[in-house]
Amino acid sequence: MHVSRRLLFASAFWEVARPRTALNAGHLLIRLTNPAMAFDLRSATDWLHCHNTARQALAEVLGAGRCTVVFAHQWHPIGAAIGEPEAESSTPTFHVFGRWDAEPVTPGEQLRLPVQRRLPAAAEELKEYDGGLRTALRRLAVARPPEPVPPVDGTLPELTARTPNFKAGAHHTVLAPALPPASGGPGLTPGHLLALAAAVEGLATRPGVTGLSCVVPEPGPGGLEVHAMGRSAGESRNPMQEFLDLPKVSQALL
Repeated sequence: MHVSRRLLFASAFWEVARPRTALNAGHLLIRLTNPAMAFDLRSATDWLHCHNTARQALAEVLGAGRCTVVFAHQWHPIGAAIGEPEAESSTPTFHVFGRWDAEPVTPGEQLRLPVQRRLPAAAEELKEYDGGLRTALRRLAVARPPEPVPPVDGTLPELTARTPNFKAGAHHTVLAPALPPASGGPGLTPGHLLALAAAVEGLATRPGVTGLSCVVPEPGPGGLEVHAMGRSAGESRNPMQEFLDLPKVSQALL
């Protein structure tokens, strides 16, 4: 059942909303309010603020202790869209899937099905949670405002790009920012987001690639990783379907 997209929280550049087709109760969107806005330091700072606030709200309302982020770059799901959330518009959008131990349906279970066979969460269930999410988002956003935007010094943090041992398609790359240990340091920063955005932009220009499908699982012992799968309209195999079938990708990750 499709429901209208419900705005839960609006910030300076980004908004947190319930998608029209929510695959489970923990499925939210972080969506750019104006597609013409550039992804610069101010926008990256606001995205991180929305993401952290959404994670906290999902933890409070649903008990979600983990989150997976899925997004596309210069790519829109076509056909059965196996492995990808249904596209709602061309506006830059990130799908956030809150994960908790008692969730009745995992995002991976839904994404393995063609779009027409997925069973979205019931509108009544979503309405029950959305009031609590909206209240939590607004309170948390005030309690934890965005960090001040630091001055630009012309350099971006380092990150690594590697080909994984278990590949999903011919153009599967793992991007990993160089973050300090979890016990110390500020963690992910707006500068890291800008470095990742530049790397994603570069990956989309490779021969045979017209866009990307990206998955960011909950960071594990190895740190945060962005799995970027090259896409093209003429691809013979769906790399997102292959990604879901990889031995390393379990229900705990997606």
